[in-house]
Amino acid sequence: MLVLVQVSSRKISGWGRYGLVEFPLSPPPRHVRWFPEKIEQLKASVRTRGEHPFRVLKCQFGYVKVRYRGLAKNTAQLHTLFALANIWMARRKLLPTG
Repeated sequence: MLVLVQVSSRKISGWGRYGLVEFPLSPPPRHVRWFPEKIEQLKASVRTRGEHPFRVLKCQFGYVKVRYRGLAKNTAQLHTLFALANIWMARRKLLPTG
């Protein structure tokens, strides 16, 4: 999961699983300009990667409300549901084809 922090003309920075992540952007050729649509498309692709596990959690496993059962129980449930969401998203790679 990558949370977008900054988009500049030379890099995209964000917080990932292992801390601050920076993706350098190669400079465009002189005859090509960065249009706002391209920057918005880059931001949307990063946002999609971060929000997809939450969609799986809500739609596939029905987790739409937090039940106040204590911090430890809520945390344990979220860890379990995100582990299941990872398996759900990788199911095509894990199952044999044929």
